[in-house]
Amino acid sequence: MAGENKNIKDRKTSPSSQIYWAGGTPSLVILGGGESGAGTAILGKKQGFEVFVSDKGKIKDKYKEVLEHIEVEWEELKHSEARILNADVVMKSPGIPDNLPLVLKLKEKGIPVISEIEFASEFTSAKIIGVTGSNGKTTTTRFIHHILEAGGISAGMAGNIGDSFAKQVAETNPDWFVLELSSFQLDGIVNFRPNIAVLTNITPDHLDRYEYKLENYVASKFRITENQEEEDFFIFDADDEIVWDKLKSYPIKAQRLPFSLQQKIESGAYLANKEIIVTTKNNQFNMPTSTLGLQGKHNAKNAMAAATVAQLLRIRKETIRESMESFQGVEHRLEKVLKINNVQYINDSKATNVNATFYALESMETETVWIVGGTDKGNIYDDLLPLVNEKVKAIICLGIENSKLIKTFGNCVDTMLETQSMKEAVHMAYGLAEKGNSVLLSPACASFDLFENYEDRGRQFKEAVRNL
Repeated sequence: MAGENKNIKDRKTSPSSQIYWAGGTPSLVILGGGESGAGTAILGKKQGFEVFVSDKGKIKDKYKEVLEHIEVEWEELKHSEARILNADVVMKSPGIPDNLPLVLKLKEKGIPVISEIEFASEFTSAKIIGVTGSNGKTTTTRFIHHILEAGGISAGMAGNIGDSFAKQVAETNPDWFVLELSSFQLDGIVNFRPNIAVLTNITPDHLDRYEYKLENYVASKFRITENQEEEDFFIFDADDEIVWDKLKSYPIKAQRLPFSLQQKIESGAYLANKEIIVTTKNNQFNMPTSTLGLQGKHNAKNAMAAATVAQLLRIRKETIRESMESFQGVEHRLEKVLKINNVQYINDSKATNVNATFYALESMETETVWIVGGTDKGNIYDDLLPLVNEKVKAIICLGIENSKLIKTFGNCVDTMLETQSMKEAVHMAYGLAEKGNSVLLSPACASFDLFENYEDRGRQFKEAVRNL
């Protein structure tokens, strides 16, 4: 069981939501009727807000049922501007860009436009572990939650995972929340302050939302630590040049706990003689990487971050080791689907940026047929060239616009095909792969040109493989 932790201060989060209104019944408008929108409606109604949900698109039936059950007004396929511009506070779903004309009008009127994470954090006294980064944040979030549960700590898991944070705040009361946080969610915070912040890494991603400026995206990621105080902790990748460069100019009050595969770390985590060594407050934990449930350099880093959190929470060392040995990762991340005719089919649909695909290709130990493509977010593919030359025998471009991929990799392989159908892509791969090869779906791109999301893309891949 977890021992009492003197490092992590109990911090009652006193709702500062009163800053959103002058008196009477506060008006909460929610832009977007998806998971975060419906969850915020549940919490807002419980906290006494007058709630109105507005979605420019269609609201899914399951969320309409939620809104009708709690007697919240909603609209779809439009935004009633006059009503929205009369709100005391607006929660904007993360998929809605900040430069939307309606959002700009709200800000011009001085109406707070916040994220679900900001809103929900005002109404919980739970301590918070926030995890962000370009890659590895889902795995690290699940990793941490897995260890906390094994250690007997009451913990919820939310953010980009499962039920929304707001819904869980409304319906549960754990001691801790482990939150996977995207840059879009962090863009909408004001007072949000995690007791422990984890930054897994930063590589160019979502640049289409950040004026194609890396510095804007980096600043967004670093918002996870902007409200932290001296008693809080900031865990980060010491091998990441972009992170280190930002740290030179970014004032951080929290205690820094880096992790590294390349250098010895006095306070934090590092790799030595194929062992992970974690040191916090002169308390040391170690375990061999060979016994980790997930293998690969990137998973060693995820394990370091999770083990550092577990050390701070004083979870028994044996419990940490057992948890790290039993943890099996997440769907759509280097997920082995089937082996057919001695060809391994691997679903890495969650690789929505170049760095994630770099890890995937690096992990391939056989000649690979690579399925790549989708919605380009300002990708630069040059870092993949050595791996493609070394490991990839054929490329299948799965997307509406593939010209950049063809230009970059056309001279690397003898066979390069295009399709806009997952079923056809898998059949092409089946025809190209030989015994001992692998077929890897690792798109390096968002999914929205042909699929609902990366989960839909991954499930279609798995279904197509199973139907071969």
